[in-house]
Amino acid sequence: MQPGNTITSEAVTRLIQELTKLPGIGPKSAQRIAYYLLRAPLEQSQQLAEAVITVRQKTHLCARCFNVTDAELCSVCRDEQREHQRLCIVEQPQDIIALEHTHAFRGVYHVLHGALSPTEGVGTQDIRIRELMERLDKETIVEVILATNINLEGEQTALYLKRLLAPRGIKVTRLARGLPFGAELEYADDVTLTRAFEGRQEF
Repeated sequence: MQPGNTITSEAVTRLIQELTKLPGIGPKSAQRIAYYLLRAPLEQSQQLAEAVITVRQKTHLCARCFNVTDAELCSVCRDEQREHQRLCIVEQPQDIIALEHTHAFRGVYHVLHGALSPTEGVGTQDIRIRELMERLDKETIVEVILATNINLEGEQTALYLKRLLAPRGIKVTRLARGLPFGAELEYADDVTLTRAFEGRQEF
């Protein structure tokens, strides 16, 4: 729907336009959501709006792993029962959610917030690699698990990190079987991710 469309109100048009900016929401889906909100009780729309504002105001990045949290450290970093000597590196916070669903990993995480992509201008200074190396200087880590996505950018990032970590003598493994090339952790099922963890190999 284009700006200035006279079929519906300007307010509805704007809502549809904003919804289409969300990942995975096309024009038709945005239109369905917009009209659903119009029909829903006002309280439901207000709760949705408040939830969006609250998450922006009260959440930030964990001071240690850069996961999303509303405290100084996220719940994983605060958990003393976790294996803090095992560090799993992921691209995005939502990857942690996918991996935690499997219950296959009891270590801790480091979120890069992206992957190396020279074609898109994403270099080493644009993701949390410097913070990773600083963390390795301070903490005792016996294994680093590279859980970047199984695509070109993820592989480039994993290879770069492997080269950085090699002089430190830390065991470096990579998620293995079950994840086809082009897969993103966020969308993989629990069984596939569990097998990928169990079958991880030295990298």
